[in-house]
Amino acid sequence: MTTPAVPLPPAPAPFRLEVIGSGLAFGPSLGDLAEALQAGGPGATAVVQAPPGTGKTTLVPPLLANLAIDAAGQQGRAAGSRIIVTQPRRVAARSAARRLAALDGSRLGDRVGYTVRGERQAGPGMLIEFVTPGILLNRLLADPGLETAGAVILDEVHERGLETDLLLGMLTEVRQLRGDLALVAMSATLDAPRFAALIGAGSDAEDPGATGPDAGRPAPVVDCPSALHALAVDWAPAAVPRLDERGVTRAFLDHVADTAASSHAAALVSGLDIDALVFVPGAWEVSYVAARLRGRTPAEVLELHGQIGAAEQDRAVSGREPGGSPRIIVSTSLAESSLTVPGVRLVIDSGLSREPRRDAGRGMSGLVNVSCSRASAEQRAGRAARQGPGRVVRCYDQKTYGAAPAHPTPEIAVADLTSAALVLACWGSPCGRGLSLPDAPPQSAMDEAVEVLRELGAVAPDGLATDLGKALARVPADPRLARALLDGAAAVGDRTAAEAVALVAGDQRAPGADLPRLLAGLRTGKDPASRRWADDVRRMEAIARRERSGVVSPPLTAAVTSRDAVGVVVALAFPDRVARRVPGEGPERYLLSSGTRAGLPAGSSLSGHEWIAVAEVSRAQGRDAAGTGAVIRSAAPLTADTAEAAARHLLSDTVEAMFSQGRVTARKVRRLGAIDLSSTPVRPSVAEGREAVARALEKEGLGTIGWSTAADALRRRLALLNRELGDPWPDVSEPALLARLGEWLAPELEALAGGAATGGIDLADPLRRLLPWPDAARLGELVPERLEVPSGSWVRIDYPDVGDDGARPVVAVKLQECFGWDRTPRLVAGRVPVLFHLLSPARRPLAVTDDLASFWSGPYAQVRAEMRGRYPRHPWPEDPWSAPATSRTKKRS
Repeated sequence: MTTPAVPLPPAPAPFRLEVIGSGLAFGPSLGDLAEALQAGGPGATAVVQAPPGTGKTTLVPPLLANLAIDAAGQQGRAAGSRIIVTQPRRVAARSAARRLAALDGSRLGDRVGYTVRGERQAGPGMLIEFVTPGILLNRLLADPGLETAGAVILDEVHERGLETDLLLGMLTEVRQLRGDLALVAMSATLDAPRFAALIGAGSDAEDPGATGPDAGRPAPVVDCPSALHALAVDWAPAAVPRLDERGVTRAFLDHVADTAASSHAAALVSGLDIDALVFVPGAWEVSYVAARLRGRTPAEVLELHGQIGAAEQDRAVSGREPGGSPRIIVSTSLAESSLTVPGVRLVIDSGLSREPRRDAGRGMSGLVNVSCSRASAEQRAGRAARQGPGRVVRCYDQKTYGAAPAHPTPEIAVADLTSAALVLACWGSPCGRGLSLPDAPPQSAMDEAVEVLRELGAVAPDGLATDLGKALARVPADPRLARALLDGAAAVGDRTAAEAVALVAGDQRAPGADLPRLLAGLRTGKDPASRRWADDVRRMEAIARRERSGVVSPPLTAAVTSRDAVGVVVALAFPDRVARRVPGEGPERYLLSSGTRAGLPAGSSLSGHEWIAVAEVSRAQGRDAAGTGAVIRSAAPLTADTAEAAARHLLSDTVEAMFSQGRVTARKVRRLGAIDLSSTPVRPSVAEGREAVARALEKEGLGTIGWSTAADALRRRLALLNRELGDPWPDVSEPALLARLGEWLAPELEALAGGAATGGIDLADPLRRLLPWPDAARLGELVPERLEVPSGSWVRIDYPDVGDDGARPVVAVKLQECFGWDRTPRLVAGRVPVLFHLLSPARRPLAVTDDLASFWSGPYAQVRAEMRGRYPRHPWPEDPWSAPATSRTKKRS
């Protein structure tokens, strides 16, 4: 008996590309792309290079969906594979999905949908899904084969976002195991060949190790001509600086707002009913410029940035209502490349962007204001010419434009890599090893990220993710915040921990860096960002309940009140940023447990708190940094007990011995990282004393103990012998003596370590321990301490400084004591002549010579002529050869 075949469900209707692509510049290029993908067969790759506004985001996804529907029909199977399209921003993903669904004539979520953080419009029959890169990364970790997808389109790869770079490497690896997954990268710049080589390498899934002519072949590149209309470029540089030590200057923002108002007004007067788009770097600058524009222009002023709600974002990027007023949209770089804002024919560009930067020296990372790249400036300008002739006004000069970098800095090169390192560890490629990434992560930044993950317990010694690490990866937040969510839930409750983590992970700027103040505003629901924050809280709370059951959280040893609950969660996430006010340096200066000094913004309501937990700190100068070079952007208060409890692994009790002022002393110091908590005098052990003396000698040298006159003289004599004769006479230079301390100074060092003072130590005796025997018996002969002169006096010999290779021993003696001396004495077995400083009766120098015979025969006559009248009581004979040497006057002689 034959089992009847189960009929396949009806195939979905293909997308009507001729309708969807009507009027879009990329329409004529669809045939080339289809041909390239079909030629590649299942699992084909391609790179689409098309300027912004050509329609690639609208047309490429339905093309791939139609190819998948057609292939399924030819193979007699249901078309169940989905086309996933990444967009770098949530507003872009929502906007692209709405536009394509509207052009398709279907309800959003039926055939075309989207998934972004906290929001999803998707049905069981969805063929195309727009997502953010973070959403797709999480899916890959949960389903490494991405079995529900038939193709992935990575849009805006030229922006070089960190998550998109990771997806390029991970999806290339997926395709080596799954030959039917198509991959298309879309770029708006001329970097397409690089991406073609990247995603084409290893595309032979049947034989990844193949070495034939097709192995590693780059993916085909499909170009599209620019769709821009005529674009006029005007330059309107400000007479004030754009940036200072505190960021973007208010005077420059005033200039941007004034330029936008006057340029838009001029367009309206000329009869152009157009909208304007103003680019500034950050959310604060957006709000400032928008506030200045309101009331000065008849246009409706809208804001567009990541901190406003989804409804406000969608309203800004949607077209003007019929009969509506002209609009001025003030935006961050969010509107730069992945969105077409209908009606915009005028762009005002500040030429600034906000990019991530990592400060390895201070252990900080954050966003900084910089000049945007030339590629970004071109994309911003292109917003004005997508739907007709347009105009861009750049609020800076051509010289500044020319000096800007050609392309944006890849985020992987400058950002904190902790989240990326966790993704790679979960993927099975610790530190990115084995992945074809556009750029390798900087080794130092990756090492620091992995060390953070080790401290969290997120990675094992082999670099792979632990079960805890995999749980942390499922939390849509930085791994440190993820761990704080799970640990904090046990200390302050699921809801409070979720509120704090959503607060820190969000885009909202804390007024005066005060996180509890921001939290209070969000809880009222009056803040525009309240709704999105509340959604994040609900999601985080659910995650905390689900995940913390499998995580052992050590109990907090201090009582937590509602006042310091936020601070406790922040401290659990960033124990290295627990901070204490620096005594005597004002209420705004703090020392972080990492050792960094940072200042609160002027007038912050947190000023004066003894302890705070810092969520964000970045480099800065000027008043906002309280003179420390780093400014605290967000923080919450703590008590001393909760600070120590949250960062307990940084607590240390050490005895610190030091050798200063000639004696070893010690204190028992309790610290939280770099923060001193208490210090008590104690008696050092001998071992601690040894270490203290050794450190002092290494840092300050033997001068710490001190050279007596006798010790210094002996050392100089030995140095001359070593210089002239070498072995066995010892090297007594500072490095050599320090290297041999155990041979000649051990008893004295032990005495110092035990508490003896340097005043009782003369280095002359220890130095004699280095004398070589039996050669030491000739020390007085080779380098005598004194020299007998013809007068019978024994004069001290001044030997040269240790290390002065060219100097000679000096004898300073009155000229009259050397009469009759016709031969200069020599030391070190005749190798080194003595240098005589011949002195007047008042012991002032008259001559310097190492050749007495020549002196008596020549210069002496001139010296005699000048001195005999000045010192008549002393002998100045015409014949110094035969005159008796004397140290006396004529009368006494």
